[in-house]
Parts: sequence; structure tokens; C-alpha cells
Amino acid sequence: MDAGEAITQAHREEWARVVAALTKRFGDLDIAEEAAGEAFATAAERWPADGVPPNPGGWLTTTAYRKAIDRIRRENKRDGKHREAQLVFDDDPPESLGAIDDERLRLIFTCCHPALAMEARVALTLRIVGGLTVTEIARAFLVQETAMARRITRAKLKIKEARIPFQVPSLEDLPGRVSGVLAVLYLIFNEGYLATGPDTDPIRSDLTAEAIRLTRLIRTLLPENGEVAGLLALMLLTEARTPARISAVGELVRIDEQDRGIWDSGLIAEGHRLVRERLASGIAPGRYQILAAINAVHTSASDMSDTDWSQVVALYDQLVSLDPSPVAALNRAIAVAERDGPVVALALVDRLENNLVGYHAYHATRAELLRRLGRGEEARAAYDTAIELAGNAAETSYLIHRREELRSE
Repeated sequence: MDAGEAITQAHREEWARVVAALTKRFGDLDIAEEAAGEAFATAAERWPADGVPPNPGGWLTTTAYRKAIDRIRRENKRDGKHREAQLVFDDDPPESLGAIDDERLRLIFTCCHPALAMEARVALTLRIVGGLTVTEIARAFLVQETAMARRITRAKLKIKEARIPFQVPSLEDLPGRVSGVLAVLYLIFNEGYLATGPDTDPIRSDLTAEAIRLTRLIRTLLPENGEVAGLLALMLLTEARTPARISAVGELVRIDEQDRGIWDSGLIAEGHRLVRERLASGIAPGRYQILAAINAVHTSASDMSDTDWSQVVALYDQLVSLDPSPVAALNRAIAVAERDGPVVALALVDRLENNLVGYHAYHATRAELLRRLGRGEEARAAYDTAIELAGNAAETSYLIHRREELRSE
């Protein structure tokens, strides 16, 4: 049976079942039919090239379910979260639109109130405005879901008990709140760039596009703020690589294996221009500016071997001095592996175990380093742990592939 015949047969046999299952799950026939239609359209596009999956009906049901979830999230995100935010603060709507014309950006600035601790305001805003689930937020902060739920609940209680007003900040208030807003947008972008939810597409372009759009708006409000420019550059240079990040079979593609010819040259040029502007300012860079500079080095290289790894490590040295987080240290170790070799890098990575034992990227990095050192059994065990912890479907598929390759090495 060829792909066209498989789609026709699946359409005849599975359409009603898929629609019925989604209608029962979501209680909305329109959403069910639209999601099923999108799933069959995707099958018509992908099966002729990729081949018919072993279980066509299961593939269609899973794909339709993900399409329905994405639609519900898109529709509920704005109005529902806006209403929730108003209930969290008080019953009175803001009297003025203030300095911010965009409704969503206005709400983010309003929620990032300086009376709350930074992590609390970021987590609460991600939940209320960003539309992220508690599970997704917990992954972003590398904490347990229950701990994140308690953190968000405490933030809501503090708002009520301290009677923190739901007021749109003035232009003068924005510099005091912008760091929290940038943290929110950075995490929203990251969730879109490498989605952690098991029922979402590997890349959520709706989130990355919205984060970029809102960061552009902030740049018009605060054009002299270096970290705003840095975050925008970082997002653009990261987004530019999206066309090459997922393979035809749905696996994550490492940067050294990506087709750099399909990177978005326009986004790269704009990102590089922003990085050069910040370097020319002579002002000491912040976290986002350093991350943008690192990405500028990567996107300047014609291939992996052409990357200036000494410069990348030097930039990570600056970053770790500003942000001595274990994740920053892990990323620095990855760069050290390219400059100094896997033995040196593995020693650095192993020091981070206590801080990153629940972080899939830590185990994935160890697996790759152990693999390069010829320690196959240890590498396989590290891949197993990374696969268990990873939430992104494309990344999980890639890790499984890498683990299976060890059998032939």
C-alpha cells in the first residue's frame, strides 16, 4: 500500500473515531473536526516523503490531539489569562493605558511588580500571561512541579494580603520592572524554541514569534537599554537556526550537523548588527548581551570546525562571573570540550551533578563526552537518564538514536 492509499483508507476508517475521541476529550465538535482535518492534512504532506507509520490510526489520533491542544491554548491564552490576572490583583480595571499600547505587554509589565521576589514575579507572570503550565514553568526553573505550584500560590497570596494594586506602570516605572519582563519573555521564547510539553510540537513557533514581537516593542520603549537589545539579538540569532533544527523524521539536529545554508540570513544580519552596536557602546554587557555575543560567534562560522571556540569560552567566562548558575557552567563545559577536549570537559561537568541531577541536558552532555572517550556502557546509561528526563519529542527521538548508534561503535 502506498502513502496515498494509506491516507485514503485511514481517512475512511479513522475519521469518525478520531473526531469522536477528541469530542469526548474536549467537549467541542468544531475543535475536534478541525484538529482531525489538520492531522490528515499533515499526513498527506508527510507520509509520501517519510513513509506510512506502523500504526496510522494511532499516529493520526496523536497528531490530532496535539493540534487540538495547540488551538485551545491559543484561544484561551489571551482572554482567559487576562481575566485570571485581574482576579489575582483586584476587581478594578486600570484607569489608563499608560505608556504601553500593546495589551499583552502592558499586562506583563503590570504583573512583574517589584514588590514580589524576582523568581516569584517571573513564575506568576509566566502562568497568568504567558499561558505556560506549572509543569513547563517548573522545568524552566529546574525545580519540582509541586515546589513551583507552591511558589505561584504564595505569590498570589502576597498580592492579596499586601493589597498590591493592579496598575499599569508609567514610563518612569518601566526600568524598574524590565528585568523581570525580560526574564519572562526569555523563558517563553525558550519554551517555544524547545517545547517541554509531551503533547505539543517540538517547536512552538507561536511562542517564539510572540516573544520576539514583544521584545521589539520593549526596545522602542527603552531604546538605550542594553539588555533589551541583547535579548532581542539573542532571540533573532536563535530563531534564525529554526529551519535546520528538526529533521524530516522529527529528530533534533545538532548544530554541527545543521544545514547552515537554510539558516535565516536576514535574522542573522539583524542580530549581528545589534551585537555590534552593544560592543561599540563600551558599556559592560549584561547576561543577555553575552549570550547574544556567543550566538553571534556560532552564526558567523561557516561550519562547526570554523567556530572560534576560544572566544566562546572567554564569553562564557564573562557569563559565569555574572550568572554563576550551574546551567551556565554546563554550557561553558560544552565549549571547553571543543577547545580542550572531552577529558577536561567531563571533569567540569561531573562537578555539577548535585545541582543538575534532574536536568536532562546534564546527562545528555555527559553521554556525549563519555562516548567521545570510548566509554560506551557509561554513555548508554547517561543516555537512558537523559531520555527519561527529556520532555521534547524531537530531542527524545534524537537521544534514542544516539544511544542506539552505540551498538555499532
